[in-house]
Amino acid sequence: MTDTFSQKQRSEIMKAVKSKGNKSTEVKLIEIFKSHHITGWRRNSNLIGHPDFVFPQKRIALFTDGCFWHGHNCRNLIPSNNAEYWEKKIKRNKTRDKVITKELSQKGWKVIRIWECEIKKGKIQKLIATNLFSGGESGTTKNA
Repeated sequence: MTDTFSQKQRSEIMKAVKSKGNKSTEVKLIEIFKSHHITGWRRNSNLIGHPDFVFPQKRIALFTDGCFWHGHNCRNLIPSNNAEYWEKKIKRNKTRDKVITKELSQKGWKVIRIWECEIKKGKIQKLIATNLFSGGESGTTKNA
């Protein structure tokens, strides 16, 4: 199978995708945090894998995983054009996600991965399970 996109074109496509401030994941999750008075979170962490949010006092690293980029099976997301390239790319992402989750867990962090589709639907069971709704971090008001 021949590539329909050159390496340069793929690179330009990848550059166009925002990794921070994504409205369907991060911004929506911030809205959920605020509406449920969840505090104590920080962004732009230097932890391995660069979690989207960290709760340092609770040692929770939270990743908002885009369904396409991280290979969620909520719908058929592999493009028919250049399918082999995208399958390999997503497989590498999934492998990297597992390595990062394992490494953070070994360092004493609880890792939460929330799918983009779960955030869009307001499914917050994973957040509830971590006790983030128990009043957040005491004395913490700065959230960004």
